[in-house]
Amino acid sequence: ILAEPKMTFFRRTATPFVAVLLASSLSACGSIPNPFDWFGSSSIIKPAELPPITPSLTTALIWTGNIGPAKGAQLSPVLVGANIYVASEDGTVGKVDASTGGSVWRANIGKKISAGVGSDGNTTAVGTLKGEVIALDESGKAKWTALVTSEVLAAPVVIDDTVIVRSHDNKIFAFNAADGKRQWVYQRPAQALTLRHAAGLSGVPGTVYAGFPGGKLAALNIATGVVRWEGTVALPKGATELERVADVTSAPILLDRDVCAVAFQGRIACFDQINGNQVWGRDASSPAGMGGDNRFVFYTDEKAAVLALSRATGASLWKQDKLLYRRLTAPTSSGRAAVAADFQGVVHFFSREDGALIGRANTDSSGVFVAPIALPDGKGILVQTQNGGLFAFSTQ
Repeated sequence: ILAEPKMTFFRRTATPFVAVLLASSLSACGSIPNPFDWFGSSSIIKPAELPPITPSLTTALIWTGNIGPAKGAQLSPVLVGANIYVASEDGTVGKVDASTGGSVWRANIGKKISAGVGSDGNTTAVGTLKGEVIALDESGKAKWTALVTSEVLAAPVVIDDTVIVRSHDNKIFAFNAADGKRQWVYQRPAQALTLRHAAGLSGVPGTVYAGFPGGKLAALNIATGVVRWEGTVALPKGATELERVADVTSAPILLDRDVCAVAFQGRIACFDQINGNQVWGRDASSPAGMGGDNRFVFYTDEKAAVLALSRATGASLWKQDKLLYRRLTAPTSSGRAAVAADFQGVVHFFSREDGALIGRANTDSSGVFVAPIALPDGKGILVQTQNGGLFAFSTQ
């Protein structure tokens, strides 16, 4: 039976009894817990058994390592050049060679980490549940600590010599990467009810992109915090506050000239990065998030089906539903596969062309709750497990 750490989302298809429990426990401006938390020991919803497959993709283990347990935090590795930056809940931050898994440096900040990792190779940043943002230098030594207004659940972004951090109250802070001096704060009006989730940020030089409760996507000037443009991913619909939750649930993804985002109980949409014009949009819902490449957009829906759309038009291409309720991560594109991992630490490889299950690999069985990251040159993927295991697999 599905057993999960307390993370992020309410599930719209919950039973009336669950809905009553949620409604009775929440107030205005509250946050909604992870829908998968309701699939605990008393749940009647069980994850699908692993279906038999005939592998057609070689998924060799390249290297493995360990950084330390996540303990429910959504700690995602980040690739910068030829190195990967990783973190654990106990305060450990590390830099790892992406080719070999060898440790370049490892440090402990002396505080429990709830969000990370963000890095540009010179500055590496993580966040805590006490609203602290801690920055390390290129050798892993502490540079500075800054405060935001609430807990930090999503990894910071480090770009243009700026550390950009989102706090759980949906404020976005920019700090000078050299000394931690606050440069600006961006804030939107609060929604009546929001998801408690790690909706991350994405950036390119000059611009950072963020999705918000209510289905909005904004492009912010990194130097000033001024809104360059704002688009609507989804519009809240329904008679109740629970039905009207339509939050963007994960970091937007950047695909060529487009930036794409998906909203819970809403839509998935792609916009022109420069002017914010919508390229396409269609109904969708995802608590896990999305991935993509030059041809496809992939996302994992509420039941853990994986779907593929045309990146150019948004047209449906395929749906893979043989892994329902296995709490799949967002998919990552690598080689000829889309790759997602599940609550038992099983890594699943889907054909990019038709969604067929073409490969499977095991980790340490402790569960994977953040999307795999692509290794350099598209040669493989890396997953980080809840026990802190680092597993790099080839996808060639």
